[in-house]
Amino acid sequence: DMGGLGPMTARNEAKAQALYGEIDRGDFWSGHAAEKDRSRMNVTFRTPSSELDAIFLAEADASGLMGLKGHRSVGGLRASIYNACEPRSVATLVEFMRSFEAARG
Repeated sequence: DMGGLGPMTARNEAKAQALYGEIDRGDFWSGHAAEKDRSRMNVTFRTPSSELDAIFLAEADASGLMGLKGHRSVGGLRASIYNACEPRSVATLVEFMRSFEAARG
């Protein structure tokens, strides 16, 4: 119903690019993986400190953005943006990240 593999691939790449674009935009956010190893489905990143990571998680959860806690062995933050994740959800997360950075950066 969504056009098949080609359009879904393009949709997923656009979602990942939007999120990685925000992570790479400045010095506040940092990605875990090297650019060549980045996942299009699980985007891992951090704020400048573990304390800010915890604040980000609490504020994101209060805003309805849930499930962003990173893996227990890696820490940080993780956004899972699988096929079912709508592009508008990624856009909402990016907007939240920008406002969080503006308030805390």
